[in-house]
Amino acid sequence: MRMLSLSFGLMLAAAAPALADPVVFAAASLKTALDQIATDFTAETGVKPLISYDGSGALAKQILADAPADMFISAATDWMDKVDQGGHVLAGSRKDYLGNTLVLISDKADAVEIASLPAALGQEHLAMGLLDSVPAGQYGKAALSHLGLWDKLEPQVAQAQNVRAALALVASGEAPFGIVYKTDAVAEPKVHVAATFPEGSYPAITYPIALLTEGPDAAGAQKFYDYLSTPKATELLKAQGFEILAK
Repeated sequence: MRMLSLSFGLMLAAAAPALADPVVFAAASLKTALDQIATDFTAETGVKPLISYDGSGALAKQILADAPADMFISAATDWMDKVDQGGHVLAGSRKDYLGNTLVLISDKADAVEIASLPAALGQEHLAMGLLDSVPAGQYGKAALSHLGLWDKLEPQVAQAQNVRAALALVASGEAPFGIVYKTDAVAEPKVHVAATFPEGSYPAITYPIALLTEGPDAAGAQKFYDYLSTPKATELLKAQGFEILAK
């Protein structure tokens, strides 16, 4: 009887389908925290999320072109809106997940008044994400415009593929200043926060998350989606400087 029971249990285990590795499209600013969360998730479940990082606009355009992704985490609501309006968001799965803060970074430890940035910049370049598709670049332009600095600084803006590429320009010394998220500055020891943009000078930074309708692994994606709201995952995100919006 014991052997029969054991054999039946093995049959059930064999019949249970293994979860595949979900494909996740995520804003580049999430890389440091999300890589660690994914590592912990894999250690606990054996499922390895395959994460593609880039500017939210570039990722959204891939999803709209039917790229096989299971989940999207955007750094701006407008790019998630476009994906949602295109019919790619799984009903009921979209939620506002994280918040962030916009900062001016420098390769030096000195604080800088944002109003004096044109003088501090001199003839050098200001690193920012692509202004037409990277949320950090769009937020940065909005903040500089609000503060009356955009017209002076626009000719000196060096646009980068995503916010982490803008961060790298400052970390490498190729640009003395850049505009990124607070979480990016925390992730790179070679840069310093020179100033924090005042609240209200740019739209609230919101990271929506959603499962997608045409992903190759709905079950694995759902498991990782749920894991991202666990205390262990959210503590890592908070340690990186993110604000947790989803309760």
